[in-house]
Amino acid sequence: MTVYGLGDSTLQALGGEAAVIELVERFYAAMERLPGLPEAHTIRAWHPDDLTQSKDKLATFLIGWMGGPSRYRERFGPIAIPRAHHHLPIGPAERDAWLACMATALDEMAVEPQLRRYLLEKLRHPAELCRSH
Repeated sequence: MTVYGLGDSTLQALGGEAAVIELVERFYAAMERLPGLPEAHTIRAWHPDDLTQSKDKLATFLIGWMGGPSRYRERFGPIAIPRAHHHLPIGPAERDAWLACMATALDEMAVEPQLRRYLLEKLRHPAELCRSH
């Protein structure tokens, strides 16, 4: 049984940096197309049309968050999740839509159920930090 959260065990269990990049691609694709989840379309509208930098920032953050190289600070400055999102009206529905998009991406990648549960549980914390109300 893999223990996640030790060193880069989470990153390696997912499949390394390339898998994180795939996860982020699928995450943003889910944000654009999830039927029956209007909040996903709302949070997509808060992003620029060109998602290149958004994808890069999220992938860089997640790689470090999963125990890989911490490159976020050197590339983008300090990680300040609440401050970066304070201007957005993020409530429980938007937080949950973000998590649903991540769950969809993990499902599409056929991530092992134990790892999927672990990631969604741990991602709930940064998602909650984004809430403004």
